[in-house]
Parts: sequence; structure tokens; C-alpha cells
Amino acid sequence: MSRSRKGVNACNDGNSLSGTSATRVCSESSDFLDHDIAQLTRIRSGPHELLSRGVRGRMRLPVSTLKMLVGREGNYTGRGRFSSADSCHVLSRYLPINGPWWVDRMQTRAYVSQFSADGSLFVAGFQRSYIRIYNVDRGWKVQKNILAKSLRWTITDTSLSPDQHFLVYSSLSPVVHIVNVGSAATESVANITEIHEGLDFSGDDHDDDDDDDGPGIFSVKFSTDGRELVAASSNNSIYVYDLESKRPSLRILAHKSDVNTVCFADETGHLIFSGSDDHLCKVWDRRCFVSQGKAAGVLIGHLEGVTFIDSRGDGRYFISNGKDQATKLWDIRKMSSNTAYNPWQRDPEWDYRWMEYPTHAKNLKHPHDQSLATYKGHSVLRTLIRCYFSPVYSTGQKYIYTGSRDGSLYIYDLFND
Repeated sequence: MSRSRKGVNACNDGNSLSGTSATRVCSESSDFLDHDIAQLTRIRSGPHELLSRGVRGRMRLPVSTLKMLVGREGNYTGRGRFSSADSCHVLSRYLPINGPWWVDRMQTRAYVSQFSADGSLFVAGFQRSYIRIYNVDRGWKVQKNILAKSLRWTITDTSLSPDQHFLVYSSLSPVVHIVNVGSAATESVANITEIHEGLDFSGDDHDDDDDDDGPGIFSVKFSTDGRELVAASSNNSIYVYDLESKRPSLRILAHKSDVNTVCFADETGHLIFSGSDDHLCKVWDRRCFVSQGKAAGVLIGHLEGVTFIDSRGDGRYFISNGKDQATKLWDIRKMSSNTAYNPWQRDPEWDYRWMEYPTHAKNLKHPHDQSLATYKGHSVLRTLIRCYFSPVYSTGQKYIYTGSRDGSLYIYDLFND
């Protein structure tokens, strides 16, 4: 990444961008600002009303850090300290705008990367066979240098266990490998210096149209309790893998095309979100799937394939990146229970892997868009570019950030505040 850009939010008629480099388009006019998620985010990231007193006519502007500190020292709230929301309000004003600077240089391109939940570690997966875990708190020192096993083309995804003791990595193969990253050794060479155990997601249910090596895994995630994995595959399916029994416990033929992304919705593990090249986001409830055999709901709005999904962690809201060059915010209470598969008609010659997005398509909007808001400005081309909510502990999830084909990191305000 070469630079970051903070998005400028603008609620408009949804048909055009207002000339800024990054914008938010509300799906239901300005009512979005009164939606539950806006109110919940304000509670998580807004200062106590007694710390913001005396700012008449400017209540929608951030309270200065100096004023917050004066209020704390003066014990305006009666607590004698900042609440977590007060802290988020201060910290969220200091976005990463300096840099970039070199941390490391490899011989091949980085394909995936992500911070750990607490921000102390950073995991990067590269084409060919390397994964590196950097210790952020120790000056980005390499904590684990992993040479992967049985790689097909690239590392497609990685996931750290909640206790940060294990890491799983996937490739275009049905076998996901798990590594003990809590060991003292820095070097981890597959099955030479350390065991990289293979977890076969295919079981005995290879499809006839799969190649000899089985389906590829595009996305893999740990459950919150660390006992299960969920994976998205090239055979239109999602899998749940039980780490105790070391076998898949559930396969769902989920979409009409490659499933690019999947994640658990919350800490219960009951709900799963998935996104596919069929342009749809789906919600799966494991408690009733066996009896009903279908998705709990479908969310329509993307005009092209979905590349990534990130859950807010509350089982209700999530964001998705799409090849239509947009990030969308969703509330699963708006999902449809019965939606026929009617793929959006577009230019069949267009391929996001090596072509620019058609100019005439940039301002198109799905006639039945169910998303709460759409964020545009970044470029989702060449690869399955990811997007995430900003951390709860430091920002109250007030922002959304995403990679981009132009080498920038784009940061969007969830709402105008």
C-alpha cells in the first residue's frame, strides 16, 4: 500500500458521485443517519455529553482532544476517567495518514494481509509459499516465517485462532493447513521444522465437474471459540470443519458460482455470511438449515461478484466488497427469504482480472438494492480485494477501510457525524 485516503461522505440521489475521490451513497436517502447502526456507533464512539458541553451549534463536530482532557481532569462526568466511548472518540480522530514506510520486501507479491483482533500482530501471505507474521508491538519484527506446503498458485487466505496460537492457510486446493504459531521457533518449514497438518475439506464428496485435485478454497475463518473453521470454495459451496473430530461437519451448496468469501456472523457460530460471483450475499442459519435446506435470506444490491465480507460481530450487520467497485453496508433484517437467481445482465466480455471497469457502468444502481449504504471511490480489480470494519477498541467501528487496485487504502466514515 502506498498511501491512505479518507473518504468524504455525501448522501445524494444515488446516481452520481459529487466529484470527490470517495463517497457514500445512501440507499434510503438521509434516513440512514437515524438507523440503528448509526445510533449504536455513536454510542460506541461518541463522547459523554458532559464532556462536550459548551460546544453550541457544533454538536456534529468532534470534540477536541484538549477539551476532552480538560473535562476528564475536571471530573465533569463524575467518573474521573474516560469511558471506552470517550477513548474511541479521541483515538478515532487520529487516522493513519503518515507514511508509508518499508517494513519488508519479498520476491513475490503479497496476496492477503490482516491485523490480529487486538492489533498486536500482522499476517501477510505471499504468492509462491511464504507467510510472515509480524509483531507490531516489537517494531514489526518477524515473529514467524512460514514456508507453506502443497501450494497451488498462491496463499488465498489466512486466519489466526482467537488465542493467536494457531494459523490456518488456504490455497486453490481442498486441503487447508494449520500451523502452531505460538511455538518459540521463528522458522516454520512445512513438515521439516514444524508440522503443518492438512485439513481436508472435500471429504468424500468431490463433484464430478471438479478437477482431480478437488475444489480450491478462497476464504477460511476461525469461529470465535476456535473450535470450528468455515470455508468458501470454487465448487459453489461453503464448508464448516470441526477441529476436534478433524472432519467437515457441514457442506452447503450455497451459490450458483464460486463462493469467494465467508465468515461467522457472531460469537454463537449459528449464522454464516457468504458472498459469491453470482452477485449475491446470503445468510445461513445452521440451526434450521438441516430441516429447510436453504439460506435464511438473500441480500441483493451488487452488480458484480462479491469479493469479501466482514461481519460487525453482532449477527446483524456486515459489509461487502464487490467487483462493481463498491463497498456495501447491510442489515440482515432487510434480507429476502425467497429470491430467484436472476444474474445482472452485463458485458460478458468484461473480466475484472485484467480489464478496467466500464465507464458507463460506474453510476449504475441495482433496481432492488437492499443495502443500507454504498461506499465508492476505491477500485476492486485484479484480485479479491478485502474490506473491514475499523477496530472496536480504538474507533468503536466508526470507519470502514478497504484496499484498492491503485495501491491506496481507503477509509470511509460509516456516517456523517
